[in-house]
Amino acid sequence: MPLTNLNSAHLTEAQVTAAQNALTELENALAIITVQLTPEDRQKYGSINEQNKLLVNKVKDFRQSNPNLSVSDVDWDEFDKDFASRNVFESLINRLNALAIKLQGAKILHDYDNYQAALDDYAYTTYRAATGADGYENKYNELKQFFGRTTKNFNPPPPNP
Repeated sequence: MPLTNLNSAHLTEAQVTAAQNALTELENALAIITVQLTPEDRQKYGSINEQNKLLVNKVKDFRQSNPNLSVSDVDWDEFDKDFASRNVFESLINRLNALAIKLQGAKILHDYDNYQAALDDYAYTTYRAATGADGYENKYNELKQFFGRTTKNFNPPPPNP
């Protein structure tokens, strides 16, 4: 017997509205800094890898401990703002990704529950259509399209001589 109702926790309409409103508020709060890069832009600018993060961190450390060793051509105020923003964004992204993973897990369980219930309903519909119950033949014909049609032609191998 398959497990069913793996996730029976459901949001109320008020909770759904509150979550949607919170996301809208977050989108609005971050609108000033969010950027939609093209695939070409993503390729061009890439992402900073771990080795390069270490370089940036080391340059920042030197800048703080020995500012006289820093090149004057760099806008260090902007560097510090970029560094702080990057840390905030990384933290927000990590939290949002963790939330997305949890939401995907909850959705998977609800999808599984829906699919198992649909299979149960299809099995019952198949049974009722076979008994000639009113309305079930049409429902069966509509639902059977979602199941592959495999033939069960089994040809046993010839016996060994």
